[in-house]
Amino acid sequence: MGKRSIVRARGRGTMTYRSHSFRWVANVAYSAPKAGVKLGQVIKIVHDPGRNAPIALVRFPDRKEWVLVPEGISTGSIIQMGDAAVPKAGNILPLGKVPDGSPVFNIEATPEDGGKFARSSGTSGIVIAHTAERTTVTLPSKKNVELSSRCRATMGISAGGDRKLKPFVKAGTKYWLTKARGKLYPRVSARSMNAVDHKFGGSHLGIAKTVSRNAPPGRKVGSIAARRTGRKKK
Repeated sequence: MGKRSIVRARGRGTMTYRSHSFRWVANVAYSAPKAGVKLGQVIKIVHDPGRNAPIALVRFPDRKEWVLVPEGISTGSIIQMGDAAVPKAGNILPLGKVPDGSPVFNIEATPEDGGKFARSSGTSGIVIAHTAERTTVTLPSKKNVELSSRCRATMGISAGGDRKLKPFVKAGTKYWLTKARGKLYPRVSARSMNAVDHKFGGSHLGIAKTVSRNAPPGRKVGSIAARRTGRKKK
């Protein structure tokens, strides 16, 4: 009997393909908003194995909080959080207060959700327009979205954008990177496997790549409920 293919095993969500939370340093999310502005000092900047962007521990008057680090911020820097914060790199403020054309990252999808968009290293969105209650932002995917002007974001560009320029040098480095993110390494091409090990193994595919819309979550991977496949005939 053949075994479950890699892509279906990943969709099923076993321990091998799960990004373990005990590897993470902290959960990075904005705290509840308050009127005015509060100042915080960056205590330390650390690497979080669960993400590719560095994070910083910031001391505010009432608490300590982990935030994503923007470019240009170092230990000892002062950042502002609140609706009265100055529009400056590193400060956290509502989108309605951000000037047009400014880069922002860690953008909230809905007010007070803690930040959902543009959280990866070296990424940022661009604020392009404002209305009375909505703000239009261009995400890193080049898609324009309208968000509430009360959604918060950090001004600037997320730090760590040059991480891909550093070579892995050896396979062990790549192994530990993928392990921290719940991925399998090394990855073997499905076509190079035996037919018993993968549905694409052997000399040809032998089975449709599409999957039904009603398939269970562990099996629903690849081209889901595709209307058609293959090359179009003229």
